Amino acid sequence: MNWDQIKGKWHQVKGSIRAKWGELTDDEVEELDGNREKMVGKIQEKYGVAKDEAEKQVDEWTKSHG
Repeated sequence: MNWDQIKGKWHQVKGSIRAKWGELTDDEVEELDGNREKMVGKIQEKYGVAKDEAEKQVDEWTKSHG
């Protein structure tokens, strides 16, 4: 699934996001509203990882929902 498809199905994939990144609150996931860059930034902030690591995690998660 590409990011445009994920953004279009945001309400359906929010649970999967919370399962993968459990430290993100429901409100934080809601605020991301399908924005990939915001998601990368929030993962960096919550998990203390570098941007490239956060992007890698998001890309791997995106591929798993294809």
